[in-house]
Amino acid sequence: MTENTNKNIAVIFAGGVGSRMGHPDGPKQFIEVNGKPILVYTLEHFENNQNIDAVYVVVLESHITHTKGLVNAHNLSKVKVITAGGDTAHQSIYNGLKSAYEDADNNEDTVVLIHDGVRPIINNKIINESVASVRKHGSSISSIPAFETIAESLDEGRTIDGVTNRNLMYVLQAPQAFKLHDVYKVNFQSLEDGVMGTFIDQAHMMNHYGHDLHMTEGFRGNVKITVPIDLAYFKFLVESGEFRSVTGEDI
Repeated sequence: MTENTNKNIAVIFAGGVGSRMGHPDGPKQFIEVNGKPILVYTLEHFENNQNIDAVYVVVLESHITHTKGLVNAHNLSKVKVITAGGDTAHQSIYNGLKSAYEDADNNEDTVVLIHDGVRPIINNKIINESVASVRKHGSSISSIPAFETIAESLDEGRTIDGVTNRNLMYVLQAPQAFKLHDVYKVNFQSLEDGVMGTFIDQAHMMNHYGHDLHMTEGFRGNVKITVPIDLAYFKFLVESGEFRSVTGEDI
């Protein structure tokens, strides 16, 4: 844990049902790879990072008891609160931020990293640089340069209305990090304004409300496990021992 009084925390949202994965074992965050659920792989990164003081987890209400069992079984001592998700990913994040905000001693100086429970291929470098960026710039959005051309379509993918300059485009990943006070207040404002759930992610929402966003270098392997090929990729990394070559760390 950090030695100073400024706390660094993580909100991990894993409240989805995994409809696009269609896995017979239920929500993708609880799919086991080598005997360990994907969510646990993700949580262990924050558990083992010396700059993270506490972790707040959001899961399906029906899986809270199960998640508490996983936390105990895997000695995830930094997990302080496990709360129920909402009807949308945005609502789930808000629920997690609310639990952290109500629990934190100093919301003005607390840094919060918001991360997908099904994005287990991260490392200490990303976590540490996210914290440092928020301390210096007020925000941190993990990102990589776009490696394919991005087109705009206004008719649901039937025709192309515009082609972007790939050299100016970036793919936003996670974690996305901010001061807890700032991001909680903006999420609350989006709820008050009736627009919660209309944003792509927290970066989109913060940008909408006029906050500057500072990018932190991510890496291409940091995928969100969404469809079967993503799961196959993660399984390969774990089972082949190639995880270190992608992240620089053991798993």
